[in-house]
Amino acid sequence: MKLYISSDHAGFALKKHLLEYLQRGGFDITDLGPTTFDPHDDYPDFISLTAREVAQNPTTARGIVIGLSGQGEALVANKFPNVRAGVFYGGPEEIVQLLREHNDANVLSLGAKFVSAAVAERAVDMWLSTAFSNEPRHARRIEKIHALEKKNTIHI
Repeated sequence: MKLYISSDHAGFALKKHLLEYLQRGGFDITDLGPTTFDPHDDYPDFISLTAREVAQNPTTARGIVIGLSGQGEALVANKFPNVRAGVFYGGPEEIVQLLREHNDANVLSLGAKFVSAAVAERAVDMWLSTAFSNEPRHARRIEKIHALEKKNTIHI
């Protein structure tokens, strides 16, 4: 599996930490920016790069996007076809497992203001090690999401 990671300024420190953590774990991960801290950057510029990679390879690639709350980052990622981004910003860590089992989430969005590096590591580990359940009801729902993407795509 190929991993991509990006953030904005608010998620920059956590991104660097997770990048090193995942590299030490032997994962094939690419940092899509930012590469330097800029307090005035805009998250869509970097999050879209990760989302595009996952959209082009939805079964073999996953993405991690990080911002202040993770909400805006998930909104950007979910604008891309074949991307199912879910947010984790603390609380029960089981939600990360459910993102994979029920939604086959291929992008994990983290809220850096609300999770410590240790909690983020556990969340990423759980997200990477949890498989989609392939239960018929969940597979059916994923197919309905794909159908909505196709139906509602407007080419301008």
